Amino acid sequence: MAQLIYDLKNANKYARISVKLVSEAGVGTVAAGVAKAGAQVILISGYDGGTGAAPLSSILDAGLPWELGLAETHQTLLKNDLRDRVRIETDGKLMSGKDVAVAALLGAEEFGFATAPLVTLGCAMMRVCNLDTCPMGVATQNPELRKRFTGKPEYVENFMRFIAQELREYMAKLGVRTVDEMVGRTDLLRQRTDLTGMAAKVDLSRILAQVPDSQTVFDPQHAYDFHLERTKDERVLLKSAKVQDSLSTGRAHSVDVHLVNTDRSFGTLLGAELTRRHPHGLPQDTIVVHCQGAGGQSFGAFIPQGLTLELVGDSNDYFGKGLSGGKLVVYPSQKAQYVPHENIIIGNVALYGATSGEAYINGMAGERFCVRNSGARAVVEGVGEHGCEYMTGGCVVVLGPTGKNFAAGMSGGVVYVLDEHNALYRNVNKGQVLMEKVESKYDREELRQMLRAHVDATGSVKAQQVLNDFDGYLPRFKKIIPGEYKKLMQLSAQFEEQGMSREEAQIEAFYVSVAGKEG
Repeated sequence: MAQLIYDLKNANKYARISVKLVSEAGVGTVAAGVAKAGAQVILISGYDGGTGAAPLSSILDAGLPWELGLAETHQTLLKNDLRDRVRIETDGKLMSGKDVAVAALLGAEEFGFATAPLVTLGCAMMRVCNLDTCPMGVATQNPELRKRFTGKPEYVENFMRFIAQELREYMAKLGVRTVDEMVGRTDLLRQRTDLTGMAAKVDLSRILAQVPDSQTVFDPQHAYDFHLERTKDERVLLKSAKVQDSLSTGRAHSVDVHLVNTDRSFGTLLGAELTRRHPHGLPQDTIVVHCQGAGGQSFGAFIPQGLTLELVGDSNDYFGKGLSGGKLVVYPSQKAQYVPHENIIIGNVALYGATSGEAYINGMAGERFCVRNSGARAVVEGVGEHGCEYMTGGCVVVLGPTGKNFAAGMSGGVVYVLDEHNALYRNVNKGQVLMEKVESKYDREELRQMLRAHVDATGSVKAQQVLNDFDGYLPRFKKIIPGEYKKLMQLSAQFEEQGMSREEAQIEAFYVSVAGKEG
């Protein structure tokens, strides 16, 4: 969690980092850890509300009311002198000004609304948000259903005005002028005494407890300091005349940097600045950073198109997390005494959630390589367990062994695996994927091009061996592709042949596929 918060702060140093926690017993302890890790907002979310796309068992049985989690979090942060570091927000079907008043008195400074504004826009709570069949046109991409949407921004604006008006009425009754004055004032709440039966036996004393002599609201002066000015990105890259020229004019430049493994999230601050100035990125390899040494956690996280990081050495976990169009290259030093394709050169969870871009790794990766990859192209020379899990797009080439549970839950994209010892069938999770030979002209050219790019980027001996005897190695490659994804691509190709654009063909193929399942 601490690393993720740090990654996100590097991705946008001007943003507040918010962490959402489910209201449950013990949430206060977790919130204390989140505050120490640097979050600036902690959201306590109650069990109620939500879109209805979650499983019924989760809707009925998971989580607690926001009041319980909010009170515990507020009190725990007070007792640990952490309350002034963070703002506390809460949500979970807040429906009235009274709900907001109670939330403030229990310790919240911010309040989230979702269900009620959706209803004002026409939501009928059909709970089919995940099926693309919303009859009111709210949660759907279907153009015919979207025509039924009758909501207007003014409806939400009017609703929130009523919330604010009712909140002001309660504030007047309590004798407070601002919301900040209300935060944590549980002395203004009392338990009802007119109840009977089991309800009368409920003890709310711990929820309404006061923590004396404590700072009860967020103080910006006490916010967590990430010391981003000390990072290599700020001290070296963003102060480089070459880098500044590239950012200003788009001219290509390269710079050299030495890294140690405590240089976390290297390249992310630079990538964020590039995106601010050029929202659509720059041409590939506009800024090339030649790195020597050991990349720390989240090396190259979220970097955009136009930024290339080339690392001679090795890298830690989360290499290329959320890669967003940039290029990553890593290979061992010529002085290295080991065989690259037999040794791990990057850590676990590399390219997690990557959306686009390229990565070339001359060596093996740890576990969970390319999990949730949705568009990046990568070549690696072996992976640990759970490789390509939940992958939804992109293309991966593995020039070596895979660990267990490979391609579990994979619903999109393609993976080519060099299965020299015919052992892949034991490791692939066959729940959703097919294992085929690499036979089509398109697949052969795709594989050859990626191998050539890998050799050009890293000088890989293994990839060069394959290219030198491509026809001989080809029968040893296996193509891993999800069955439903394969059908979808075939349908899309048919619609493109009929004159549709690629985007139109993919949408039409999706609807035909869904209709076939429902039928």
